[in-house]
Amino acid sequence: MFGVYVHIPFCASKCDYCAFATWTDRHHLITEYLDALRTEIAMAVDAGLPTADTIFVGGGTPTLVPPDALARVIGSIPRAVSAEVTVECNPDDVTAAMLDTFVDAGVNRVSVGVQSMSAHVLAALGRTHDRDNVARAVEAVRSVGLPTFNLDLIYGASGETVDDWAETVDAALAFDPPHVSAYGLTVEAGTALAAQPDRHPDDDDQADKYEIVDRMLTGAGRANYEVSNWAIPGHESVHNFLYWRQQNYRGFGCAAHSHADGRRWWNVRTPDRYIDLVGRGEPVEAAAETLTPTVRRLEGQQLILRTRDGIERTAFAPETLELLEGMVEPHPERSERVVLSPAGRLMANDISMRLSDGPPESSGD
Repeated sequence: MFGVYVHIPFCASKCDYCAFATWTDRHHLITEYLDALRTEIAMAVDAGLPTADTIFVGGGTPTLVPPDALARVIGSIPRAVSAEVTVECNPDDVTAAMLDTFVDAGVNRVSVGVQSMSAHVLAALGRTHDRDNVARAVEAVRSVGLPTFNLDLIYGASGETVDDWAETVDAALAFDPPHVSAYGLTVEAGTALAAQPDRHPDDDDQADKYEIVDRMLTGAGRANYEVSNWAIPGHESVHNFLYWRQQNYRGFGCAAHSHADGRRWWNVRTPDRYIDLVGRGEPVEAAAETLTPTVRRLEGQQLILRTRDGIERTAFAPETLELLEGMVEPHPERSERVVLSPAGRLMANDISMRLSDGPPESSGD
């Protein structure tokens, strides 16, 4: 499979926890930036860009730019007839007219950034959207006939109680989403959150909230298929699986990352520099790294371990498997593999550090 990621770096405001390459003061560059995206894509097509099986437009806030201009960017990417095409959406921006424009461009999935349905938790996260607009956004999604969508949630913010979180999950389920992502709040260097230790999340609190969301979503027919992702069968994110299975992908835009057969590279970080380089016909690659076969295999094992595919038993030493009893369990359909148990998902990073230098791991396709 082959995927494409398109980065839109513009935001109305910066969330306290966000470490992504986004800017709130560069809106005057939007038109030039979208033109540069189409130019970079066109050059890649001329150089033999593969047909995309998945396209993901993220940011930043893709719904902050003119929908017709973003639609032209999406439409310039060669894609398979059955390609999954996703756009991240801020609920405050979404309208049926906007989504109609996206659908005409081939978009068949959106991811709505809900994060929380509690006003004081949204404020603690530095989010500015109106929770009531989530309902309007979901109504718009349904009105245009999009076949699937995701609601994105975050738990562990300062001041968020267990009851707050349960109410958020319950409110999200009331929208009957085919897919839900729920991530524990993380502290990234250089963010507003990082500078305020008293607001940092508590590990035990996050563990409790993970158990709540897993129980509620699983009970509502959304199966966990990766540590932080649940879906009604058939609504899993194909683009996510592309990353988790180390497939090749190409990133377009400032700070976008790409991968091809073990070589990873990333574009220059700022939109100003990106626009300038594209305009002069110069490469936008900022740096690159090539993984050794051993490192690539280990990363592949660590990624696939987080999914319902699980991993071959031989990726762990026998004595390690004994120590991990209760954390990993037999794969329900493939006896040669093990998967993380619900308790093990809470320790996924620690468990992945116990992988041995076993035989190369397959993706489970």
